[in-house]
Amino acid sequence: MRTICVVTATRAEYGLLRPVLQKLAVDDELQLQLVVTGAHLCPWLGETVREIEADGLPIAARLPIFRQEEEPVAQTIARTMTVFDQYFADHRPDVVLLLGDRFEIFAVAAAASARHIPIAHISGGDVTLGAADEYYRHCITKMAALHFPSCADSAARLVRMGEDPRRVFCVGGLGDENIRTLPKMTREELCESTGFPLMQPFALVTYHPETSAGAPSPALQVDALCKAMAAVPGVFWLITGSNADEGGQICTRAMQTFSAAHPDRAGFIQSLGLRRYLSAMECASLVAGNSSSGVVETPTFGVPTVNIGQRQAGRLLCDNVLCCVAESSAIEQALRKALSPAFAAVARTARSPYNGGDTSGKICRVLRRFDFAPVKTFYDGPVPEFDPQKECL
Repeated sequence: MRTICVVTATRAEYGLLRPVLQKLAVDDELQLQLVVTGAHLCPWLGETVREIEADGLPIAARLPIFRQEEEPVAQTIARTMTVFDQYFADHRPDVVLLLGDRFEIFAVAAAASARHIPIAHISGGDVTLGAADEYYRHCITKMAALHFPSCADSAARLVRMGEDPRRVFCVGGLGDENIRTLPKMTREELCESTGFPLMQPFALVTYHPETSAGAPSPALQVDALCKAMAAVPGVFWLITGSNADEGGQICTRAMQTFSAAHPDRAGFIQSLGLRRYLSAMECASLVAGNSSSGVVETPTFGVPTVNIGQRQAGRLLCDNVLCCVAESSAIEQALRKALSPAFAAVARTARSPYNGGDTSGKICRVLRRFDFAPVKTFYDGPVPEFDPQKECL
């Protein structure tokens, strides 16, 4: 059997990987080696490993890499490379399957490539100009032997980066697959599960710091968002915690303070988990912040979305997404427009470019059959047309 090591470090990443992990866990030709690390193991970030445990997936290893709430990213990258180099030396898999673009995953990819373990990469070829994820993602692309981009634009970009089309499988988005297949909670169940009054119109809010060079202060940006939320009446703000980026705890503490100051209008929860998060997105009158889910997953629901600042700049945007600068007056104006009946009607017409059908099944089928033996070379040829609805292998 071919052993596939899947590494997950964050709640968002695990939510996307979940259908792939479930299929790998019961596959007759592929053996799952699930490694949990990063924010999953941190109490101050919600200790979201409990969600993985609740799903009953077998965890092969738990590898802590964070030592404190705020630490220079370079130190975490160095520690992660050391930890995973030792793990790969002791438990060498046939393939390492990684998703996305975070610095933790970049470090895992560097450790795997240094030991000449093939990497299969999900969601390469995207663009996010307002985050350091932009160059971590492209670095992982150049280390990877196999690519699973989520849409045709990203697939074509990979080829323009020198990736051989025979190594690029445009499978669609795992987030889109989750939305189409995962049973959702009712609004009543959401109220009971969260303890918040969500029978009224509510907005789902997630805000992360921008991490590109010269990015504005996260404290100033999150303060602008809080002022805008306070100024917009008639909606309950359901807020989730920020991520493990530098400045993430600043954003989280500001949101907790805002919620405590407006208990009748806002509620904070560190992590909703996949099912509650997608259920909330489906029921919400509005999604706001700068999470990738706000621009990648909301089109499937057709829910109005306000994307703030530059973190997601460069991503493919659909008709349900309004973009604004991270200033209180601009955010307030965008929130009010997104909550209007006229824009809600526009948002409902959005069509997601990420629908690839059985995305997780396609990934598993390629992992079974792909020949990793040939040496990867730089491709300088024409860019073919890609279709996420097309069957792979």
